[in-house]
Order: sequence, then C-alpha cells, then structure tokens
Amino acid sequence: MKKFIRLKNLVLLAAFSMFALSCDNDDTDVVDRNDDTNNTIAAVATGESSLSSLVAALVQADAGLVEALSDNDKTYTVFAPTNAAFDALLGNLDGYDSLEDFDTDEEKALLAKILTYHVVAGIAAKSTDLSDEQTIETLQGEDVTVSLDGGVFIQDATDMDAQVTLPDVMASNGVVHLIDKVLLPQEVLDALSGDEEMDSKNLVEIVVETEALSILEAAVIKAGLVETLSSDGPFTVFAPTDDAFVALLGILGDDYNGLDDFDTDAEMMLLKDILLYHVIAGAEVKEADLAEGSVETALAGNAIEVIASGDTFVIGDASDTDANITGTDIMASNGVAHTIDKVLLPQSAIDFVASLSLKTIVEIAVETDDLSLLVGALQQADAGLVETLSGDGPFTVFAPTNDAFVALLGALGDDYNSLSDFDTAEEKELLVKVLTYHVVSGTAAFSTDLSNGQMIQTVQGENVGINIKDGTVHVEDATNENASVVLPNVEASNGVVHVINKVLLPQEVLDILNPPTPNIVGLAQSVPDLSLLVDALIQADAGLVDVLSGDGPFTVFAPTNAAFADLLDALGPDYNSLADFDTDAEKELLATVLTYHVVAGAAVASGDLTDHQELVTVQGESLFALTSHSIRIRDRSTTDANVALADQIASNGIVHVVNKVLLPQVVLEALGLPVRH
Repeated sequence: MKKFIRLKNLVLLAAFSMFALSCDNDDTDVVDRNDDTNNTIAAVATGESSLSSLVAALVQADAGLVEALSDNDKTYTVFAPTNAAFDALLGNLDGYDSLEDFDTDEEKALLAKILTYHVVAGIAAKSTDLSDEQTIETLQGEDVTVSLDGGVFIQDATDMDAQVTLPDVMASNGVVHLIDKVLLPQEVLDALSGDEEMDSKNLVEIVVETEALSILEAAVIKAGLVETLSSDGPFTVFAPTDDAFVALLGILGDDYNGLDDFDTDAEMMLLKDILLYHVIAGAEVKEADLAEGSVETALAGNAIEVIASGDTFVIGDASDTDANITGTDIMASNGVAHTIDKVLLPQSAIDFVASLSLKTIVEIAVETDDLSLLVGALQQADAGLVETLSGDGPFTVFAPTNDAFVALLGALGDDYNSLSDFDTAEEKELLVKVLTYHVVSGTAAFSTDLSNGQMIQTVQGENVGINIKDGTVHVEDATNENASVVLPNVEASNGVVHVINKVLLPQEVLDILNPPTPNIVGLAQSVPDLSLLVDALIQADAGLVDVLSGDGPFTVFAPTNAAFADLLDALGPDYNSLADFDTDAEKELLATVLTYHVVAGAAVASGDLTDHQELVTVQGESLFALTSHSIRIRDRSTTDANVALADQIASNGIVHVVNKVLLPQVVLEALGLPVRH
C-alpha cells in the first residue's frame, strides 16, 4: 500500500513559488480575458486549459466540489492555481506523479482540504475589494491573508506567498483569481511535514500488531469499539495484557472460559463498559504527564485513580487491587497506550462478579425452610414458573411464608386442605394467577427503591400498592388486609426477594373465589327454573331487562317456568308459548303483567313482610302479602301465589320466587278472567 503523502523536504516549499514563476512565461494558455459572466466558476475553469489540473483535482477529490462551483444560487471567490502550480506541488511530493495518485479515501480527503482552502464562500471579492493584511476565512476553515505589497499576494500557512497572476475573471456565480502556487493550510502542512505522521498507526492497529494484546484486540472487536478507537481522538488507553484478561476469566469462574462466553446482551454491555473504563477520551496522557488524582474515563460517571507508588504510578479501579503499568508511551496517530497487568473493573463489573456467587430466586426459595409451601405452589401450578424464576430476570418477588399459605388454605374452606387440592386445570390456572401476582418483571426493586403510595404492575397484570409506615414496607392487594414485608432485600442473581406474611390476592382471583353478586336479571338468568321469566322480559320488548339491570333497589316476585306454563294453559289455544305475544297490544299486555311483579325503591326481605301488607307495584296496582303459616302474595285473581323460594339477594334488590304469574285487574279484565272481589 502506498505511503501517505509526505514532502521530500520542508525546504522544498520555498521552491514552489520560484518554480511556478519560472513556468509562467511558458504557459501559453493563461486566461487573457476578465469576463465570462455567462458561465459558472466550474465552467470557466473547465474552459481554460491553464486550469485543467485544477479541474482534474476537483474531480479527483470526489467531494462534490464541481457541483458546488456549478451552483448559480451560491457565490464564491476562488483563488485558482494554474497547471504549473499543481506541477510544482506534485514534483515535491514523494510517490505522487499525478493527481490520480490521490486514490485512497484518506488521500482524497486531503486533496479536498487543499482545494477548499482556495475557496471563499458567500462573496465575489474582486481585487479592488481586497485590502492589505486582510484575513479571509476559507471553505476549509482556516484563513488566508492578503498582501498588496508590489501586487496582489495570498499568504497561506507556508513562508511563501502565492501571487495573483490574473485577477477578476468574472463568472455567473462569483470571481476567479489565477495564482501561481497551490495554497496549503496548516492542517495539510502538519500532515505533509510529519508533525502528525499519516503513516503512523492508530490505537486499534497497534493493539492488532501487539502479540501480548490479542485478547484485548478480540474484546474491542466483540464490543464494537473498533471504529471508536480508530477515530481522531486523542485517546489515552491503559491496555491490559493477555495475562491480565486470563486472570479476570479465572475470577469469573467456570462459566467464563473466554470472550465467547460473553454472549447475552447484559454481558456484552458489561464487556463494553469494562473496555471504555480503560480509555481517557480527549487527552493524550504520556508517562511524563501522569499525576496523582482521579481521572474521568470514557465510561460515563466512572473514574480511575492515578496513585503514586515509589517513583512510578499504579492505576486504581473500583476493586481493591491496583494495576501496575508495564509499558508506557506507545504512541499512535490518535493517542497513546500504556500496558497494564490487570483488567480495570468499574463498579458495574464488581457488582457483576459479586452476582456470580448469588443464587437464583428459586434456589433461595428452595433453601429457605419457611418458603417451602411457595416452592410447592410453584411446582403444583405446573406452568413453568420454576423455570421462569430461574431465568435471567431481573425479577422482584414478594414471597409469602408457609404460615401465609396455611392461612389462605384455611380461608378457602374444607375443599382446600393442601396445595395438592389445586388439581384441576381451572384450579391450577387460579394458582398461577395468585403466584404471578407476587412477581414484578424487569426490575430488581430493593426496599430503598420503593416509595409510599407507589403502584407496581405484576406479571399477573394487576397492580400491587406500596405502603411504608414506621420504616416497614407493606404491600396492598385487592383485599382489605395488607401484607407486611418481614424480611426485605434478599438479593438473588436474577433479582430480589421480599418475604411477606400474607398471600396477595388480585381482584381477578377474588372474583373467581367470591363471584360478584349478580343483578336481578343476572340472577334470573342463572336459575334454570326462571328461564321463561327471562324470555318474557325479552319478548315484552319494553326495556324491562335494562330497567331490572339498573341501580334499583327492586323487590321482584319471580314466577317459575311452571307458573308461566299454567298461565299459557289458562289463556287457551292461541297462546302456546310466550312468542305468541307478538302484536304490539299483546307485548304491551305482557309488559303490564311483568311490571305487576316489581316493587321499586325497596328491597323487601321476607322477614320484613307483614300480614296484609300492601305493596304498590311498578305497574300501578297493588299486591298484598299474607304471612300467616306461610308467605303468600295476593293479586287481583281468585288464587294467591305461594312464595316457593324467598330472599334471593341480587346486587340491585331481592327476588322471591313464586308459583304463579300474578295478574292485575286490568289484565284480568282484558283477558276475560275472573277478578277477586
């Protein structure tokens, strides 16, 4: 590979202008006119053979400069080196016979820096606009200086000025001044002269070529830091040797035999953190620059300590063991490296090493006698919870004690004497809901991370609440009784366990164990012997289902299916089913019958009824309660109804099941049936 550009000798810079001047008289193609306002600067240069090298350079740089100088929406002043000026530059560059030798990305970038140093953006400055000792910022970023002593001269970063040999060539988007020398900014001079040798290796290349740093090389590649440590810098790198990495792997244990074992996202992030902890960004700290004190590293928020030790220094990290510096001042193009005999560990790495000796949440539960029923519940649920809580996590687990599970079983009644009684698919699913309500996924929340009034979503889906009182953490579930944390902050490798004195119950489980009281319609729907009553409510098509699903309270006397069958028999062959109430008049009649069974505004229990008590119905007529011997309900027909099943509680009232459809006088008269006198 061709070496980066280097001047044969700095003294040759002084020859540039002399060589260019000697060639001026031989350049027969020099522009001899000062006006081409119909063409852009790029077109003007292309049309002049004396500027063909400039055009070739613009193309070779491949940086969009031709396009820029062809833009009529922009204005430029261009100091345009002649062909002779470019010949002088190439003649004094080692290994560059033509502009085509600028063929690598780095060399094209350097050529672009040279060319943009000849361009001033935003103005079209004629020679008459220039003043002596005027400084002008170029597109490259550095300034050129104008000298008007004996002509128009342009001073660059060298000791030799360029002379304007033909000023004020006007173009449609600016002005061109031909000059007899290629201008060089300090940035390019530094590269050409060796102040910043472009053939020196960057830090990554040095690591790659150093046999004792092969593991560091692999680590940098694995962590995706090659591009970072190959960039401009400057960086100072404390480079652990292979022996240092082997020692670290030994500390980590049998699960870490090489870098390949850093394969999870968390481990990859840890490896990157460790490597960044060895880098000081933005500074080149040589051995002579080392001084005692704390130094921030490229790992944000983490510093290393430079510690005096005899006539040298050691490097302190978050561990108790310092690193010795074994090699110093390995210079690179983008910084300096020092080899050390230990991998430096930030606090995150110390925490990781400590976590390796921790047990998983499941292992902790298995080894804790007072959590044996929790372990049994996890196994009985048969839903992979043991495997889940043995995984990476992190998890926060509120772990009920054995006494807490015994209390739950006692509250569930005789059907649940042990966890093995959760033996059907439905019961196991219920147990899963209970257990996952004790687990928070994605965080290891220690007691110091919890706050009073905090709500935390569990794996089951519902929240638990945190109540902190007198320094004790209490956990609120869907019941009226909180759990207390009796042993907080049992750290696990995959989270944290807080032991609690109660099994937490979500609302979903409470609803299953104690189904909510249905409203009157729901109650009727749940009783098979009231199915014809439900059908009648629907058939009447008078919004009665919605009414009896409302707030109430209501007292409903609910006729059985047999009661409706008796009514249909009494009505004759035209009424074989409730569907025969199909005209508007018949539906209205049916609604009148049904509302005669409803008392609004009170839920009257059977024990509150008194003999001959009048009950005004929603229909408007009254019913009468008869309480001697048994409870009967008297309507306007000649036969009383017996209450077959009293006091069925609904959320919006009370239902008494009766063995007869109650009929008001208006319906009896409409149907031609006998009325009680």
